[in-house]
Amino acid sequence: MGTNLHDYQTTVKSCVTLSGIGVHNGKPVTIRFLPADPDTGVVFVYSGEQGAGRQVPALVSEVGATAFCTVLGAPSGFHVATVEHVMAALFGLGIDNVVVEIDGNEVPVMDGSAAPFVDALDQAGIETLDAKRRYIRVVKPVRIDSGASWAEFRPYRGTRFEIEIDFDSAAIGRQAFATDIEPTAFRRDIARARTFGFMRDVERLWAAGYALGSSLENSIVIGDDNRVINMEGLRYVDEFVRHKTLDAMGDLALAGARFIGSFRSFRGGHRLNAAALRHLLSDPTAFEIVETGRRARGRTAELIAVNAPVYAPWVL
Repeated sequence: MGTNLHDYQTTVKSCVTLSGIGVHNGKPVTIRFLPADPDTGVVFVYSGEQGAGRQVPALVSEVGATAFCTVLGAPSGFHVATVEHVMAALFGLGIDNVVVEIDGNEVPVMDGSAAPFVDALDQAGIETLDAKRRYIRVVKPVRIDSGASWAEFRPYRGTRFEIEIDFDSAAIGRQAFATDIEPTAFRRDIARARTFGFMRDVERLWAAGYALGSSLENSIVIGDDNRVINMEGLRYVDEFVRHKTLDAMGDLALAGARFIGSFRSFRGGHRLNAAALRHLLSDPTAFEIVETGRRARGRTAELIAVNAPVYAPWVL
């Protein structure tokens, strides 16, 4: 069935800090997770010396770029880049409200996966708040096509991702992965999947100002001979498609609330994920806002439609 709904919103119990470098700008950066009140959602707040206090909510309406990562805010002004892995960790663990202080403009890449963020959030702990959690429930199929790529939302009694990729590389090829999302499955099957790239693209990316912090310690690298050159090999046989699933989770976590439905994509990426989410939210007949009602004896909670905003309003 895939239904794994919780009645109340959550936040972190205590503050926790991580430091690393940005995978694209190569600069050191520190982030800190802080508890937040109900209906705050996820908010990134700049804590550097110049312009401290500037903030950007983690909403699809704030997405300013999607070329090689997801960027919140204006790329020419205050922004936070590469938010997808930390957003996937929050989504996967079911954390609704948190303030993320950051002293740079790119989330640290850590080991290229969401696992370090999961470890940090586990250290902080999760606290249940006295406020009902609201969901975006998909009520009809919504699809977007882009050349040979496509993505769609479909009604489903739970939260499910079905991701398929197809690369012209013997190391990757065509891979598919599908799972219902809940914390145990996320930790086991998705969180440790790392970002990846090709040696043949390195000089082009460097010239464009990307991947300046990329290394074998934070990325799977495919060599010119179409083989993974990392000494330790892959963490999963199909780690590539699992990481694309992680990316999709992080991108769809920008909806402003968790969604109930199935998300499917073929040859997708950050740009297509954001476009599909915008397409869904721009059609008020495609979704409704619901929260859990009373539980009948021996049955799961009923979902009740509500005429109330989710954690933070989106603007499209």
